Amino acid sequence: MQGKGLFTDLYELTMAQAYLENNKVGRAVFSLFVRKLPENRNFLVSCGLEPLIEALGEFKFGSEELRYLKSLNMFKDWFLDYLEQYQFRGNLYAIREGMIVLQNEPLIQIEGSLPEVQILETLVINIVHYNTLVASKSARCYLASKGKALVDFGLRRAHGLDAGLYGARACYITGFTGTSNLCAGRKYAIPVFGTMAHSFVMVFEEEEEAFRAFARSFPDKTVFLIDTYNTFEGAKKALKLLREGIRVVGVRVDSGDLLEECVKVKELFQREGFWDIRIVVSGGLDEEDIHKLVSNGAPVDIFGVGTKVLTSADAPYLDIAYKLVEYEGKPKFKLSPGKQTFPYKRQVIRHYENGLMCYDEVIPYREGGLVELVFKEGNLTKPLPTLEEIRETFFNELSKLPEELKSISKKRDYNVLLKEV
Repeated sequence: MQGKGLFTDLYELTMAQAYLENNKVGRAVFSLFVRKLPENRNFLVSCGLEPLIEALGEFKFGSEELRYLKSLNMFKDWFLDYLEQYQFRGNLYAIREGMIVLQNEPLIQIEGSLPEVQILETLVINIVHYNTLVASKSARCYLASKGKALVDFGLRRAHGLDAGLYGARACYITGFTGTSNLCAGRKYAIPVFGTMAHSFVMVFEEEEEAFRAFARSFPDKTVFLIDTYNTFEGAKKALKLLREGIRVVGVRVDSGDLLEECVKVKELFQREGFWDIRIVVSGGLDEEDIHKLVSNGAPVDIFGVGTKVLTSADAPYLDIAYKLVEYEGKPKFKLSPGKQTFPYKRQVIRHYENGLMCYDEVIPYREGGLVELVFKEGNLTKPLPTLEEIRETFFNELSKLPEELKSISKKRDYNVLLKEV
């Protein structure tokens, strides 16, 4: 029997054994929050709750995991028996996925027996950190695109297969049209997109021959990659097929001066009366590139983005922490310089002015705010929202975001007030 209990750090288990030996098993609350936003982020997008809940159900210690832990000669048999029976039975509070979040706001709060919730630290940070990181990056791409379609192409350079899966989901939540990732398409019912690679074109003796072969195989989904040798010449070959009556949906450009190339290609098709040919661009794009192309009127219909988004290249990590904030009803907090924490389980109250976010208050927990009870005593309190509902939450949140916070080039601060009582 296998579980996923070893997806944790060693010290989570050494602390848990010591807690149990010293009878430190009282009610504890841990809070996951971002201390400070990256310099090039005005906001974050909460993401990863559903993947976390899925992982919690699989976070168990099977016979293989227990055999390995025993081989370390660190853990006592009674503690291994405890792990064999481990299952999350506590409470989980969260800000819904798709919501705009800021510094010092508790994305996730976990409450339960101290050893039980301590063990979950690494798992919670890993999943929510990455999902929120990518959702926040892809949201900037959505803002920059000004309504143009976006497709996630990032699986091949994501930092692992799970990262590619989570990344595709985060991108779809934040406005992307679809993904190239078939696993994400199946698991999350995200629309899937894809054309061809340069290798397909190079296999054939002539570029035109490659185009004809692809059109025969996919007559209703014919999109040609036209920059293998010369973008404009590739476009002319696509035009030749169009004149013959072959249905071409679009062309993709993956290199060169994308603005210049797209303008020339669009003009070529329009001169011949083919106004509906869609232009797809790709090749290491992020929100800065998209903003530049859109601002300069590039005739682009679809942006394929991947590497820089799924790795969040300009801000590859968040200053995120999972900290003890309450034990046996008493406040717990750090006073370390630059790493101070705030005590107690918390609620976030958001204030609006003229329908737009004005400032937030982070207060001791009470019902009625952004933070909701998701798990009670190890069980869901209600069904999780669908991916489409989460996506709508994000769109609704953007409608309430002040324009200055939507800037992808200028840093703007949003006021978050921490209140003790």
